Amino acid sequence: MMSVKKICALLIGVVFSIAGYGQADFSTSYFKIQINNKGWITSMQNTTVHPAREFSPGDKPSPLMSLYDSRKHVYYQPVAATYQKADATIRLRYANGSVAKVVISPYKKYLKLTLQSLAPKNGVDVIQWGGYHTNITNLLGEIIGVSRDTSAAVNYAIGMLALNDNTLGGTAATEADAAPFQYIIHSPDAIRYPLPDTLHEGQVFSLGGDGISDVAFYGHKEPWYRIMYGNAAEVDSKGRISITYQSRDRTIPREVNYSLIPHMAANIPNHIAVEPLPGVDYIGSSIALWGSPDSTALLDVVQNIVLSEGLPYPTINGRWVKDPAAYVPDAITSGNLNDSIIAYTSRLGFKTISLYDQGFLRPDRGNGGYIDGKDFEQRPIHLTAGNMSHKAFSALAAKAGITIGRTTITNSLAPGTMDASPVPSDSLCYQQRRLLVAGIQPADTVILVNDPRYLEEVASWEGHCANLNMVKIGKELIHYLGVSDKAPYRLLQVQRGYWGTSPSAHSAGDTIYKLQVTVNYGYDGIIPNMALQDEIAAYYANVCAINGLGYYDFDGQEFLFNNGHGYYSAKRFFHRMFDRAAQLGLPSIRFTGATLSEGSWHYQSIWNVGGGKNLYDATTREWGSTTSQGKDLRDVTYANYFPVGMGGNFPITATSTPAAYEHIQAISVGVGTTYSLYLNQKDVEGCPQKEAIFKVISTWEKARAANAFPRWVKAALADPANTFHLEAAGADVWMLYKVSSDGSQQLYARLVKGK
Repeated sequence: MMSVKKICALLIGVVFSIAGYGQADFSTSYFKIQINNKGWITSMQNTTVHPAREFSPGDKPSPLMSLYDSRKHVYYQPVAATYQKADATIRLRYANGSVAKVVISPYKKYLKLTLQSLAPKNGVDVIQWGGYHTNITNLLGEIIGVSRDTSAAVNYAIGMLALNDNTLGGTAATEADAAPFQYIIHSPDAIRYPLPDTLHEGQVFSLGGDGISDVAFYGHKEPWYRIMYGNAAEVDSKGRISITYQSRDRTIPREVNYSLIPHMAANIPNHIAVEPLPGVDYIGSSIALWGSPDSTALLDVVQNIVLSEGLPYPTINGRWVKDPAAYVPDAITSGNLNDSIIAYTSRLGFKTISLYDQGFLRPDRGNGGYIDGKDFEQRPIHLTAGNMSHKAFSALAAKAGITIGRTTITNSLAPGTMDASPVPSDSLCYQQRRLLVAGIQPADTVILVNDPRYLEEVASWEGHCANLNMVKIGKELIHYLGVSDKAPYRLLQVQRGYWGTSPSAHSAGDTIYKLQVTVNYGYDGIIPNMALQDEIAAYYANVCAINGLGYYDFDGQEFLFNNGHGYYSAKRFFHRMFDRAAQLGLPSIRFTGATLSEGSWHYQSIWNVGGGKNLYDATTREWGSTTSQGKDLRDVTYANYFPVGMGGNFPITATSTPAAYEHIQAISVGVGTTYSLYLNQKDVEGCPQKEAIFKVISTWEKARAANAFPRWVKAALADPANTFHLEAAGADVWMLYKVSSDGSQQLYARLVKGK
C-alpha cells in the first residue's frame, strides 16, 4: 500500500492528463512531456517560463522505450501505446510482437519510469530508454546523460539517471556496455566557435598518440574536439543532443568483440565470452527523467533524485561530494618523509593524504586485509622519530580530522598474490574456453586445442602485452604466443609453469581457459570473474577498516570493464565496496581513479588523474599547456556535474609564491575543481614563503566550505585572465580583491557564509 509520504510526493506540483487524441501529459514542477498514441515523446517543455519553451525537435520525436536484439543488431521502436490512469501504466506495442508495460510515476522534481514487464521477449535482450532527442546544442553530459543549455537566455537542462544497477548510461548497441574512448566534433557555441569547413557535427576521431601512453591520447586543444567518456549523451548532424540509457539481460551467454579504444592498432578489440549472471535482467529497469533550470539542477533536482531513490550519497564535511561547497583538494606525498605531512594538510584545510610515494597497493586476499602484517609489524611510512604502520599513521591523522589513502591497481590480480599465483584461483575471468585434445605431461610443450578461433589474439584489448598472453589448465598457468593455422591446432611458443605455477599433467578433454588480463608496465595481472571481483571489492573495505584508510586512487580503473559487463561491472564493484564499508561502520570511502564512468559517477568523489602541465599550467594559465588533457577532462567533468580535476600538481618548492596559489585557488573555486597538492617535506621546508602559501590556500578553502562564493563571482574567478586576492575579514566574512597588472588591488566583492 502506498504511504502518505509517497502519495504527497506524487501529487505536489504534478499534473497528468489524457488528451482527446490519445496523448498523455506528465509534469513536474519544472518540466512537462507529452507522449502520443504510438509511444513517442512529442513535446518536452520548460514550464518555468511563459510561454513554455519547447525542447523536443519537431522533426525528431523520441521513442519512450525501444527494444534491441543484439544477435540480429535490430532495434524495435513502439508502434502503439495505451495509457491506463488507474495503474499509471503505459502499454507499448512493438512490430516484433512484444508488449511492454511501463509504470510512470510523476514526482515533484522528476518522472520515474519503470519497466514492469515485457512479453513475449521474441529475441529482445536489451531495452533502451530513448534516445530522448532535444534541440539543445550546448553541453552534452555523456557520462550521466544530460543535455545542458548554460546560456543566461535559456538556462535549462534535461537529463536522466539510472535508478538501479543494471540500468546503464548509453545505447543498447554499445559493445560490452562501455562506450569507445574517442573524440567527436561538437561546438558548444556555433557563434563563438564555428566549425571549420572540413569538419561536421558528430564526426568521430581517434585519440592521439601510440595507444599506450595515456598522456598522448589528448591531442586536440580546439574547443570543438570533444573527448567522450561514454555515450549516454550524443549529438546529431545538427549538433542537437540526445540522451539514452539501457538495460541488458545478463543471464544469457554472449560474446563481444571489445576494446575501450578500438580505433588504435595498439588496442584493437578482443573476443570475450561474457560470463552470464543469474538474476540480472532488464525487468525492473528504472530511470528518472527530469528537466529544470540548469543553474540549480545539480543541488535542487539531481540531489533530490539521489536522496529520494536511495542512490549512493557519499559525503565529506557533511555535504554531498557533488556539492561544489564540498570540493576540497588533497595532499599527495613524495619523498616518504612524513614528520610534518599531517600538520601541513591540516593547516591547508585539506582532509586527505594520498600516500602516493608508497607505490601500488595490490589486492591480495591472502593477507586478510592486513597490509602491514597481522601484528602491523611492517612500518613503511617513514618519520624521523620512527617509522609507522598505516594503522598507526592513520590514527595520528585522525586526530586532525584527516584520512589517509593509497593508490591501487583496482581488480588486477598480480603475480604472487593469493588468487593469481603460484596457485591460481578457479574464479578467473577468461576470454575463451577450449578443450585439450591430447593429454600432456609436465615437460610437454605441444598443446593441442580443439578450436583455434581467437586464440591468436594477444592478451587484453589494452596494449596487447605479449608477456601476459596465457592460458590456465587446472592450476597451471601457461604462456604462449599464437596458434597454428592448420590442424592439428597447437599453441605456439609455449612456456609451462608460468608465474611460478607448477607444471602438471593434464588429460585429454580438460578445459583450457584463455585468461583475460590487464596490461604490463607494473599493472600486470589477471582479471577476476564477477564473484571474485565482488570479494575484491569487499577486501578494499576490509583494508580500510583494519588499517584506517579512507581514500583510494583506483589506478587501472578501466580494468573493471575487461569482463565484458562494462559500466555494470564498475557499478557493482563500488556498490559492493560501499556496502561492505557500511557493514563495518565506516564512512563513505573517498576515491579517485584512472577514469570516470556512469558506473562510478555516484560513488566517485573526485577525478584527479595525471597532473602537472598536462592538466593545468599555473604559469601560462592554460588548461593543459603540453597536451589538451586539461581542456578535455575539464569539458567532460563540467558537463557531467562532476568536480573538475587538476591532477597531482603545484608542488611547494623553494621558488613557490603566494600569488601563484591565489590564482590556483581562484580557478579551483571558480570552475569547481579539486587537485592533489604535492608535498615533499624537504621541499616545503626549503620554501621561504611556505607560511604565506599555507595561509592563502587555507583562506580560500574556508570560504569555499562556507559556500561564500555566489555564481557571478565564480564566473569571474574562472577566467584565467583575472587575478584575485582573498582576505578573511572576521567570522564567516571575506574580502575579495581584483589585482591589476601593476599589483594594485580593488575591492571586488564582500563574501559572506552561505550567500
